Amino acid sequence: MKVEAVQKLLETLGGRYSDALGIDLESGREEEIFKWFLASILFGAPITETSVVKTYKCFEKYGVLTPERILETGWDGLVRILDEGGYTRYDFKTADKLLEVMRNLMERYGGKLTNLYNKAGSPRELEEALKSLGKGVGEVTVSIFLRELRDLWDKAEPNPTSLVILAAKNLGLVSEESGKLVLQQLEEFWVENAVEGKSFVDFETALLRLGKNYCRKAKCSLCPVREECLKPRAV
Repeated sequence: MKVEAVQKLLETLGGRYSDALGIDLESGREEEIFKWFLASILFGAPITETSVVKTYKCFEKYGVLTPERILETGWDGLVRILDEGGYTRYDFKTADKLLEVMRNLMERYGGKLTNLYNKAGSPRELEEALKSLGKGVGEVTVSIFLRELRDLWDKAEPNPTSLVILAAKNLGLVSEESGKLVLQQLEEFWVENAVEGKSFVDFETALLRLGKNYCRKAKCSLCPVREECLKPRAV
């Protein structure tokens, strides 16, 4: 894959989800990390990026951006916010999930994700601790959350999701399907082809969007880096 193609990929599909939501993860502040955790839970459902952004903005509108405020808002209030954001298909289930997760976060870690992080002894322990907060926090949500924290938390080392792997394989960037090996290969590729002003997180996020919006849907004719693809499909 040519350097020019990497730049084009980042220009067209890059941009962190947290940045799009106005969340300042680089600050390292607990409140910003929690906002991203909330957004990651919303992104974890099979729903459009546009709907998630709109729904998150409704939580922001009503000031429901802390574990305490989510618990105070209660099930009915959460459903109203989710419905206003267009999250109607998953409103009841997500309200249940949020309340369970926030109760456990408050009881086990004083409502602070940084406490959870500090108690984890390794990347895998960190992932398991996050998943243990509630049955609705699975591999996808944990990967979304930790991906954008790679530059902030040393123990944030989630394996790439299936969509990232799909895009990377189509571009010939990886030869393995094992998440750990794919991550290693992608990191090595980025070291050799890094774009100034961007990070590995930006690159991984661009691959995710490529896999989700183009590779999975076979929209090859619209793909911004179709010339680089090893498996183009006629549309």
